[in-house]
Amino acid sequence: MNTDSPFLSPDDGCAAGDHGPPRVAVIVPAYGVAHLVGEALTSLQRQSLRAWECVVIDDGAPDDVAGAVAPFLGDPRIRFIGTANHGVSAARNRAIAVTSAPFIALLDGDDLFRPGYLAAVVPVLEADPAVRLVTCNARVFGAVPRVRMCVERPQPKHGTLAAVLDRSFNIYIGTTFRRTDFDTVGGFDTRMAQSEDFDFWVRLMLLGGTAHYVDEILGEYRVRPGSASASAGRLLLGNIRAYEKARAALAEGAPEIALVDRLLAESRAKLAFEHAIDCIIDGDTQRGLKELRQTRGQVDGPAWRAAFVIWRFFPALARPMLRWRRRAHSRGAGGSSLFPSMLESEG
Repeated sequence: MNTDSPFLSPDDGCAAGDHGPPRVAVIVPAYGVAHLVGEALTSLQRQSLRAWECVVIDDGAPDDVAGAVAPFLGDPRIRFIGTANHGVSAARNRAIAVTSAPFIALLDGDDLFRPGYLAAVVPVLEADPAVRLVTCNARVFGAVPRVRMCVERPQPKHGTLAAVLDRSFNIYIGTTFRRTDFDTVGGFDTRMAQSEDFDFWVRLMLLGGTAHYVDEILGEYRVRPGSASASAGRLLLGNIRAYEKARAALAEGAPEIALVDRLLAESRAKLAFEHAIDCIIDGDTQRGLKELRQTRGQVDGPAWRAAFVIWRFFPALARPMLRWRRRAHSRGAGGSSLFPSMLESEG
């Protein structure tokens, strides 16, 4: 089995055995990753905590996910479901509905768990009913200019709603939470085309309690060329919708209201900036540059200041320069120091 990760060796054929009732259900959406899902399932079979169940869901994928999963179905803990394509939120909701364990862990079909992941996160939820979700650090690899960690700055052990909202508390996608909380908030919002994970974390935190961070590298997050979340504008629209929903859910006088209002204003200003760039890339340079100058407070630094000077005298250069910026900041490209991205990629 080929993998870019040095932490996964070929499956040794270990038997599932009888591990008692599952303590956690692992949900594996596998759209378009038939060539990778075997690695995800092997990483699951290598967990030191053995009492789990797993559902792999093929959300109408164009490749042969069923064939890729078939060799793993001899493990009675692993099941496969195929559905029409309705998006990752619907796929996760459908898969969770056919499981029974008290906790839910997310493992995307192109990602990996390190062997101690479930053993580290499940006991946290079992021990403390105030914990809404458990997250960890992860290694980011694949189509990135350098291997890095999902959390690269100090992060507290416990995160509040405010810290989740402003992303000072980073939540890795391979996160585990309670089934009862999932049911209470209504699962993943199938109307969210972007930021569905962030929206779900926020709604969990609106129940009260804390988010728990395990300061260990317990996951492997693979970035693939051309994978989801391509456009800054779409990501911003998803964030704005999540903030709007949070604002509506907060009780009158809640201390987080001022924060949400600020985040909404900042996100809308960033969206206006991205729309101005879209204008220029689409060929309406004069209008786009006018709007860009009106929203230029979104960026700073000598490179941007120099660019605005260049575009004043040579406006035709704006389109190729900004097209290059978009390519450089598409997911997996890693960005550039010339035009730093205004969005941090989601783990």
